[in-house]
Amino acid sequence: MGVKFGREYKDIVTDFVRGIELVNGFYEFLEMNADDWEALDKDEQEECLRTLADDIFYALGSTPVIQVGAGSVRHDASNHVLKVHDGEKLVSVIYLV
Repeated sequence: MGVKFGREYKDIVTDFVRGIELVNGFYEFLEMNADDWEALDKDEQEECLRTLADDIFYALGSTPVIQVGAGSVRHDASNHVLKVHDGEKLVSVIYLV
């Protein structure tokens, strides 16, 4: 099925990475703890976040909600957005079109 989008994919991923970073414990999705995450240099962190964003984006094509750390990412197909939550708090909206 897949997530439909009209924006440049690289722009969506850039916005998505910034949203995922706002979720408490997002690195747990990568099977890391806070110390593991902090031990990575900035480039390694950025690479991990981009990979995480790619993986979640494609998984949302078959599962509309994915748990990430203390929050979740939701695909709102009717509004053509991804919604990133930290706990119950909406922290980012990524526009797909």
